[in-house]
Amino acid sequence: MTRYKRNMRGYGQNPPAAAWPHRANIAIQIVLNYEEGGENSILHGDPSSEAFLSEIVGAAAWPDQRHWNMESIYEYGARAGFWRLHRLFTEFDVPVTVFGVASALARSLEQTRAMQSAAWEIASHGFKWIEHKDMSPAEETAQITQAIKLHKDVTGERPTGWYTGRCSENTVDLVSAQGAFDYISDSYADDLPYWIRSNGKDQLIVPYTLDANDMRFATAQGFNSGDQFFTYLKDSFDTLYSEGAQGQAKMFSIGLHCRLIGRPGRIMALRRFIEYAQSHSNVWFARRIDIAKHWHSHHPAKNYERPSEMTQKRFLELYGLIFEHSEWIALGAFKLELGRAHDTATGLHNALARIFRAASKDQRLAVLRAHPDLAGKLARAQRLTQASNDEQAGAGLDALTDQERETFETLNKDYTEKHGFPFIIAVGDNTKSSILTAFKKRLDNKSDIEFETACKQVERIAELRLQGMLP
Repeated sequence: MTRYKRNMRGYGQNPPAAAWPHRANIAIQIVLNYEEGGENSILHGDPSSEAFLSEIVGAAAWPDQRHWNMESIYEYGARAGFWRLHRLFTEFDVPVTVFGVASALARSLEQTRAMQSAAWEIASHGFKWIEHKDMSPAEETAQITQAIKLHKDVTGERPTGWYTGRCSENTVDLVSAQGAFDYISDSYADDLPYWIRSNGKDQLIVPYTLDANDMRFATAQGFNSGDQFFTYLKDSFDTLYSEGAQGQAKMFSIGLHCRLIGRPGRIMALRRFIEYAQSHSNVWFARRIDIAKHWHSHHPAKNYERPSEMTQKRFLELYGLIFEHSEWIALGAFKLELGRAHDTATGLHNALARIFRAASKDQRLAVLRAHPDLAGKLARAQRLTQASNDEQAGAGLDALTDQERETFETLNKDYTEKHGFPFIIAVGDNTKSSILTAFKKRLDNKSDIEFETACKQVERIAELRLQGMLP
């Protein structure tokens, strides 16, 4: 038995109606990453200098040395870029979420006070702006604990949002284990918040972005000018705004860095975008915590038994008879690589159908023969499975006239004698009248064609049964 941990399904074809405040078509969430003073440096006790997200193309870490140019670029973000952004956001009254590296905040006290005076949310961006991928869970937990403590000491408040960024595969679970985080943003998987199960509880994820992000001014596949950045933001906004007008409102995350977008040659692109977005009605500029609280209130986590998390015993109890009297199909499905994609009616049906389709013709024939006659002797003797009984009753086959019953008995006898298995149809898709019409028509089919038709109907019956049990 293997279980696939990733969730490739998401919200599927029909995402939830976000129901943003004021009937907004789009929620714009601007993140200002405050990392200056928290980056790699031997002054901070790190083994080498920083090499990530700067104006220095192809920068490399310098072991045991200070990188004066790199340090000064980061200093620009704190000394000049931050204040330029602060003036812009306060001028346009744009709420902001700061992803604040705790050690950086502790070295930038005037900036931290300005964030608080502007009522910006300050979420945690970890203790240091360093890689966590090679840390042991114990070491990373210690970093998380330090970050929370220092953040509270510096700002006076415990952070309620979290984003590590340079994270490990353990980060989300380790942060969730701390408790009291309204959201975690170490994900790029959706345009809407979503819930996960972590440490036995529900944890809200408010996804972030690496595409609508000024970091691409400092990457190989990136923006060369402010015009490119503005165009990308505008196109993203137009797409999401249009979807929202059609009833599928989303969230638009924009990621910024003081040392990057805070440069004079780039910030005008951001100004133009804010002016463009504010020229539209039904736009909600929000802090990340506001979006999280909205989701907690309007879209709370929905708990149900998930097939991918069940024991074999429980799985067979619930799904062993989805294919009539054929528990071996459910057992085969249980042994597949199940994941979150199989925790829905569509997904689990596919897993069961795979086992059925891969079976030999004799095995599939046995499944067909396990099905009862429609309105036959077993029904009258009340010996159908509960699912079959409910299905036949739903189509009115439990309340036939004497003439209708005689017609069904004759058709059942003739069909079985000709094809070697009972007539099978998904009664949930039909009425008594359409069932009789199909019965008479299919009776004349060749048996090999009818075998394939019956197999498809068996799969459809299973799908309808699962739709009554799973999302």
